Amino acid sequence: MAASNLNTESICRFLRTGGTRCPCHLLVIARYSRYELIWGHSSCHNKWRTQLAPSSLAIIGLCLISVQLPALADEARLTDQIRETISKTIDREGIPGLSLAVAKDNRIIYSRAFGLADVENDVSVTTETRFRTASIAKSMTATLILKLSEDGLLDLDEGVQKYVPQYPDKKWKVTSRQVLGHLGGIRHYKSKSEASSTEYFNSLKAALRTFADDPLLHEPGTKFRYSSFGYNLLGSVAEGAGKKDFMTLLNKHVLTPAGMTQTESDDHFRIIKRRARGYIRLAQPVHQILSDSIKVQGRLLNAALHDTSMKIPGGGLVSTPEDLVRFAIAVNTHKLLKDETVGMMWTAQQTDDGKSTGYGLGWGVGNSGSRKTVSHSGGQSGTSTMLHMLPDSGTCVVIMCNLQGVKLRAAAAEIAKLVSPE
Repeated sequence: MAASNLNTESICRFLRTGGTRCPCHLLVIARYSRYELIWGHSSCHNKWRTQLAPSSLAIIGLCLISVQLPALADEARLTDQIRETISKTIDREGIPGLSLAVAKDNRIIYSRAFGLADVENDVSVTTETRFRTASIAKSMTATLILKLSEDGLLDLDEGVQKYVPQYPDKKWKVTSRQVLGHLGGIRHYKSKSEASSTEYFNSLKAALRTFADDPLLHEPGTKFRYSSFGYNLLGSVAEGAGKKDFMTLLNKHVLTPAGMTQTESDDHFRIIKRRARGYIRLAQPVHQILSDSIKVQGRLLNAALHDTSMKIPGGGLVSTPEDLVRFAIAVNTHKLLKDETVGMMWTAQQTDDGKSTGYGLGWGVGNSGSRKTVSHSGGQSGTSTMLHMLPDSGTCVVIMCNLQGVKLRAAAAEIAKLVSPE
């Protein structure tokens, strides 16, 4: 005798309504031969019914109910709390479409989608809708670099020119380790137009010309300066060390072993199934060139065109929340990197004078009360994203939406606390 297909969603709906609203179909609690213990709604008679097997089966079935209902009540409350947190964020920011996934004990326990992936064509977001990852791509690139280092193909403390001879020598030596921690002195974007470039590059080497000839901003190791271009350079380092193109290496060493089937480069020209459209809400400093007829504060507009081929390793991927949670779980359970490598990656770097940067190797590092957190946010034209993890409890929250300029860190941290209270 075995329990059979307990429908959690239906019982949760029943519990949330105090038993006044029936689930939409029968719930089979236990089955033995031709006998069943059924708790559910009969569409023919519009009443609750219980079809009992012999007394022993009935007792077992009732025991199953008594064990399951308290847990299901807790699950129902948690589901409502998560939904309330997300609904507040959506309403406050006016987000067109959003998706999130949540893990506890290193397994996905919740995944939901809200709103529209494409407002103009009235296409709903699903849990398989792909959003731009923006800078969460950096965490994946860092994982790839460290895997190549583990395999003996890359020395983190060698000058980057060993692997990318096209990158000119600078006043000071700059290493992959320094660039991973944003300590390399490589510049970030010069302007909003550069950050949202529309130029197409057919390779990472071609994209190097955007910044390769610029001098370093400071001696590596002396200051923390966030740089997406630094991660573009790391993508070329990976290609030089691994002798294959960046996406092939990322698929082999990160995406495939993590079970990430919905993550790929955000190629502007390719047809990518279920890719979300991006939006922006009009603010005073933005889009001054627009006609007066659409210059209405807070109005939803299509996001500016942006070709991310200039920065695939630093922010040029598309993915889903479920895939990004799988990535975080794979790192946390050492499927991608050794335990000691993960520890190094999730340790805040220091400047040469001993000041903590709050950033490890491709991940933000912090604390929530007494617990360690690792995270990365992302934002670019048409997207805002957040990955927040409590490694010790295997809790991870990923939120992705198709509106730029949204701060998602607080919502992700709040949900993580709901899922895994201190």
